[in-house]
Amino acid sequence: MNRILKCEKCNSYGLKEQCECGGKRINPKPPKYSPEDKYGSYRRTAKYGK
Repeated sequence: MNRILKCEKCNSYGLKEQCECGGKRINPKPPKYSPEDKYGSYRRTAKYGK
């Protein structure tokens, strides 16, 4: 199944994982919300640095 991917380097969109600029494309959508967020503490640490 093909999904739209976004390049981390040039912010372009496409279907291939490798961008023309040489960057890697990733899934631009955030993960689904869950009240039992297993990785929430890791994300907050990475975002806020505490």
